[in-house]
Amino acid sequence: MNRWIPLVATLALTACATPREPGQINDPLEPMNRRVHAFNKGVDTHLVKPVSRGASGGGGGQLTEAVGNFGANLALPGKAVNHLLQGKPAPAVRTTFRFVVNTTLGFAGFLDPAGKDFALPEEDTDFGQTLAAWGVGEGAYLELPLIGPSTARDAAGRVVDIAIDPMRGWLNRDQYLIGMGARVVSKAGERGRFGDSVDSILHESADSYAQTRLIWLQHRRHELGEEGEHIDPYAE
Repeated sequence: MNRWIPLVATLALTACATPREPGQINDPLEPMNRRVHAFNKGVDTHLVKPVSRGASGGGGGQLTEAVGNFGANLALPGKAVNHLLQGKPAPAVRTTFRFVVNTTLGFAGFLDPAGKDFALPEEDTDFGQTLAAWGVGEGAYLELPLIGPSTARDAAGRVVDIAIDPMRGWLNRDQYLIGMGARVVSKAGERGRFGDSVDSILHESADSYAQTRLIWLQHRRHELGEEGEHIDPYAE
């Protein structure tokens, strides 16, 4: 983890040093971000979109859902840690119970009895949200290769999420990589389910970069309780 500390510290300090007004978009790296966006858009056009359509149809959809459940289940211990770091023991306990139920009764997480039978839905969180709870500013907007929209704070959070993930200590390297692959499959399934909405933003808007940036920032800020009206990126 030590090798990540300089990067995390730099991103976090950048976020703290760039306060913003409500509704402001802080995008000093726009030329670079637009190049990354063009790359991501090309990857979506030629790879993600065709694969996700195949994965979300028929029997492939059920398989994708099961693999996605497995990947999401492996992410739960890290989410429980973040709930605790945010001073929220109740969702940390519920998330832990969800992990235990789905790992045992859900055949290692391929099924979701916790959500369907025990009223334990996933309560999503990450270290970017933990940093926000600690008062770290959003920082500059970033578009990351393959990952997509982010901010300096959330980029730092992604690094820490990997470093503090308890599954890294419980699984060997190959098992952990399989779990990461399952999470990617889960994202492909989401792309297939919400394809029309994603296409309208990414492939049909006059300026897909500006549209993606606006919608993602408004959604993320509302999710973190920082400001603004909620905009669902997948809404019709």
